[in-house]
Amino acid sequence: MSNSSKDCCSEPEQKLLSIDEGRKRILHAIEAVTATEQLPLRSALGRIVASTIIANVDVPPFDNSAMDGYAVRSKDCSGTETRLDIIGSSFAGKPFSGSVNPGQCVRIMTGAVMPDGADAVLMQEHVAQRGQQIHCSGTVAAGQNVRYTAEDTRRGDVVLESGTRLGAPEIALLASVGVGEVRVNRRLRVVFFSTGDELSSLGNALEPGQIYDSNRYAMFGMLSRPVVECTDLGVIADERDAVRNAFREASEAADLVLTSGGVSVGEADFVTEMLDEMGSINFWRMAMKPGKPLAFGRLGKATFFGLPGNPVSAMVTFYQFVLPAIRKMSGENSHAPLLFQARCTKHLKKAPGRAEFQRGALELQQDGSWTVTSTGTQGSHLLTSMTRANCLIHLSADSTGADEGEMVTVQPFQDFVG
Repeated sequence: MSNSSKDCCSEPEQKLLSIDEGRKRILHAIEAVTATEQLPLRSALGRIVASTIIANVDVPPFDNSAMDGYAVRSKDCSGTETRLDIIGSSFAGKPFSGSVNPGQCVRIMTGAVMPDGADAVLMQEHVAQRGQQIHCSGTVAAGQNVRYTAEDTRRGDVVLESGTRLGAPEIALLASVGVGEVRVNRRLRVVFFSTGDELSSLGNALEPGQIYDSNRYAMFGMLSRPVVECTDLGVIADERDAVRNAFREASEAADLVLTSGGVSVGEADFVTEMLDEMGSINFWRMAMKPGKPLAFGRLGKATFFGLPGNPVSAMVTFYQFVLPAIRKMSGENSHAPLLFQARCTKHLKKAPGRAEFQRGALELQQDGSWTVTSTGTQGSHLLTSMTRANCLIHLSADSTGADEGEMVTVQPFQDFVG
């Protein structure tokens, strides 16, 4: 990230940078935040674990029943008609205090402590109760329908590694081992804004040549996640001092600064001028469609991304480059995209030369396979191509498209959540 825009403008003119190489350079150049905070478990949902968590208790802490039924001695169930005397009950939280001897059993509920002497549970559906006896037939294996002590987690086990994102399963696991508070990495501070006199804020009437600023709302939506604390500076006028002040304010407050539009090589505007003056920025031409232009570097102490101006280009570029960076900067140990294969329902057209991210609609078929259909016209200015989609279809740079029935790589929008 040490090259200025003047130093590196020659490279993009010579070649396009591959997506994998661009992502690799970005992830190599950034570091995770190091500050942490202690949060109540519920407040930590979606955050990143700052240090490894060790279990201080066994889960479950005692042998217990996996079913409603009868706790028995497996050796008493020999395969012929068996009659056992019911000597008591064991409920969850109210265990039976005695022992099960030959010819005896205990009525037991799911989660209740296994009585001493019993080593299996007969499901209540498999027995007939007559008075204070049960009648059953068939053999019973030792351990049948029994949950054993520490079967899930043993005292001293690593419960969660540092860098784990806390979802519902993770906070439930922590609760199960008695963890009420968790140390997480602090939230990533992100400042974003738009530039351009052609942009109008919502609520204002459009003047000739103006458009509403949709990219700032896209950035807000993409940045709205538990690991991010985002600040919107609004629309910055095309004035040298206004742009300089916005960049200065953003760089002093943020870990990451994000803008859209106005950062292409050769762009004669104040954004490029100020980036060159205040930061060390690389201008790259990515071998991808949509989203060829990308600016990446440093702006003061902050990491900087300048996204393309077309709305779909800005969103696709964000998901392929900025989101992995956010995940690494927030301390998450997983940055790789979620990709799998789906069958095309129609022909996909593409020219070789650049990788393409076409918008698609995934659908699960009755046989368990996935199919994907293009959402139609794929212009980088068409936001409707994103709203009608639930995935991106990845077509490699050398691909000439895909025929109907051919398998293609897809990235579900679900991968962008969190």
